[in-house]
Amino acid sequence: MESPPPFSSPRRRNGLGTGRILQTTFSVAIVLATLFTCITPSFFSLFDLRQLLARIQNSEVVVDSQAVPTSQRMVRIGIVAGHWGNDSGSVCDNGTTEVEVNLSIASLVQQKLTAQGFQVDLLQEFDPRLDGYQAAVLLSIHNDSCADYGTEATGFKVAAAVGSRDQNLTARLVACLYDRYQRVTGLPFHTGSITLDMTEYHAFDEIGPNTSAAIIETGFLNMDFEILTQRPDLIADGIVAGILCYVNVESVEATPPLNP
Repeated sequence: MESPPPFSSPRRRNGLGTGRILQTTFSVAIVLATLFTCITPSFFSLFDLRQLLARIQNSEVVVDSQAVPTSQRMVRIGIVAGHWGNDSGSVCDNGTTEVEVNLSIASLVQQKLTAQGFQVDLLQEFDPRLDGYQAAVLLSIHNDSCADYGTEATGFKVAAAVGSRDQNLTARLVACLYDRYQRVTGLPFHTGSITLDMTEYHAFDEIGPNTSAAIIETGFLNMDFEILTQRPDLIADGIVAGILCYVNVESVEATPPLNP
């Protein structure tokens, strides 16, 4: 006698599949109907939304990223307080050091971004965490010299790495910082003074290749001393606005050439 085929014929298999699908669909419908009638607001308290959003960012859950505001997705941001943990930086005649001004501003930036739901790391100049550091943004905060270079020595500078992996992203980060910082603080951009120390900043070579990074000198510790030391909140607001512009993909115009 001929042995039966190992599988049913296509026509018979499709008939059985359709029946099972209808049965399964009906069963699932009953379960879902029962479940949703039992759900109350307290049901959702069993879940940690922040953990879910963190998993989304880490690609453990695949969703439409447009459905969740960027600022609520636990985006990681690194803020380097220039010279912190290494040296004093510039030292003014009145005893003020660059590092203390940098740290004051960087700490405020961390607080303001954390309050908006971001994960923010406050990093030292040569922080071991910089090795392979992965984040949406890394920004190093510095200030220019206390020396008296005349009335033109005022304003800020911002630059990204010359060899950035994604020039479009870093250009956008610089454009956002340039535009928003200038608007918020009222300080001008100090043209023609971007140095190799900025574009070849050491951390640019240490962090992960997908981390967009920039360095900002928020002002001169001579002509801009008052706003830097007496209104650090305003300085921090300008930096935060620039970072939000970048991570929230806000509209921004291209900056003029910022090369050395």
